[in-house]
Amino acid sequence: MSDNEYNIESADAGASSTIPMEAGQIKKGGYIMIKGKPCKVLNISVSKTGKHGHAKCNFNAVDIFTGKKLEDMVPSSHGTTVPVVVRTEWEIIDIGEDGELTLMDEGGDQKTDVNLPSYPDTMADEIRDNWAEGDNQIGVTVQAAVGIEQVIAWKKISE
Repeated sequence: MSDNEYNIESADAGASSTIPMEAGQIKKGGYIMIKGKPCKVLNISVSKTGKHGHAKCNFNAVDIFTGKKLEDMVPSSHGTTVPVVVRTEWEIIDIGEDGELTLMDEGGDQKTDVNLPSYPDTMADEIRDNWAEGDNQIGVTVQAAVGIEQVIAWKKISE
């Protein structure tokens, strides 16, 4: 093997976007992966142990990016996956014609790979209207999980 045969595509730290957790340890308001989607748990009901010996957790949850309701049933002692969810605050510098955002954080770092949100339906128009071609300062909260980033909230910083 020579040195020029290695092809390194990425340089991340190798951290996983999900972590394993026992289903019985997940609480209301926490996060869970259901059908490959990161979800926020709305409700948990636990059934009694049956003749096969496992109590079951019935999770009612909502997809954190689309708002779609999902349901899953997992034995409470079995493992499931929990997404690593990160929220960051950014200020809008520019909004492109197709809705692509140019953002800057408090440290001066810029981000250009986020678009205006498609869920909820009216949020993108509200952000664009309040930004008013740069006359107002608008801050947005970007939520990231399992390789997806999306604006989930906004607020007017100043006029």
